[in-house]
Amino acid sequence: MWEIEIFRMINVDRAFGIVTIMLLVMACDKGRIISRQAPELTIMDISLSEDHIGFARVNVVTSRAWDQSLLLSFETLDGSAQAGIDYVAITDGQLVLPAGDTSLYIEVELIDDVYEEPEEKFTLLIRETVPTVTLKKSIATISITDTDTVLPLYNGYVTPLLYEGMSLVWQDEFDREAINSDHWTFEVGNNGWGNNELQYYTRENASIRNGNLVIEARKEYHEGSSYTSSRLASINKQHMTYGRVDIRAVLPKGQGIWPALWMLGANFPTVGWPGCGEIDIMEMIGGNGRERTVHGTAHWSNGGAYASYGGEYQLESQTFADAYHVFSIIWDQTFIRWYVDDVQYHIMDITPSGLDEFHQEFFFIFNVAVGGNWPGPPDRETQFPQRMIVDYIRVFQ
Repeated sequence: MWEIEIFRMINVDRAFGIVTIMLLVMACDKGRIISRQAPELTIMDISLSEDHIGFARVNVVTSRAWDQSLLLSFETLDGSAQAGIDYVAITDGQLVLPAGDTSLYIEVELIDDVYEEPEEKFTLLIRETVPTVTLKKSIATISITDTDTVLPLYNGYVTPLLYEGMSLVWQDEFDREAINSDHWTFEVGNNGWGNNELQYYTRENASIRNGNLVIEARKEYHEGSSYTSSRLASINKQHMTYGRVDIRAVLPKGQGIWPALWMLGANFPTVGWPGCGEIDIMEMIGGNGRERTVHGTAHWSNGGAYASYGGEYQLESQTFADAYHVFSIIWDQTFIRWYVDDVQYHIMDITPSGLDEFHQEFFFIFNVAVGGNWPGPPDRETQFPQRMIVDYIRVFQ
């Protein structure tokens, strides 16, 4: 009998061990064990240039994953940088760190200007947490290094680059209180847009903030879609044939995020795509280290068959989400040339027969897609909201 009891004890212990292991495995999140012990919380300092991005992203990290969600209350405090002049104040901010997660970021909107100033600083303070945890470091210093020089104005705007033999014929500096309806139309819906995209395009996801057009992709349910964003087009409002286009922008990032600054032939409503022709001034697909690379491509119908020709430009360091860059094309009767920060990286001869699409009027489209055939869907690492921030578009002929 005693042998049977020992056998039973061994099997009970073995079963208990297996159950324990299973519970530990189930409690893992991204390789971390979720603890019942409250973590310590740290907010990180950040240093960036004024034109680095339209938002300072301040990281908050915990010492371990916790089995409870955590509500953070926070505010900004002036230093040498002042609210309303250098950044947008936060007085009663709140964010939730979900159970099992160990980090989040708090965004503070920066205000760009054209005046040369010394380095400025302000702070972000975590006032309290619910439930209460140990605040190992509750104050972050945000340092802003100025990159401006005082520039003359042109028709009320900062002087744009002027190119030999060209004149500035159209611009949108996004300096009004609202998006200019004389320039842009919202394209609304969730039909996949030919690419199996996952977002629903709305009017509400685009706005003007401190002299920038901001298109925001959000993770939220709307009209059958799990994501929302915005898509603006200048169709029937602003067209061009030949010339130079400069667009200064900061791009979003993350797996499944697909920002684009591009053009379609004005006859799109009658002939469709690709017969109308398409010129992609800039496209980027996020995730897997791809935020360092942008693409410039032309699409057209070659005897009724789809055709395309493109090139790409890669940064040596950082990503296109880390700073403003100027994306350009120069387009004439012979060539389309693509540039990043005035560096040419691609060229296409448009003189051969069968390329008539590229000798007609085109209109502009700005959008941030979520998912689709090219980037694939977002994953658990993709943080929302994501924003494309456009400083200006300028057209020279």
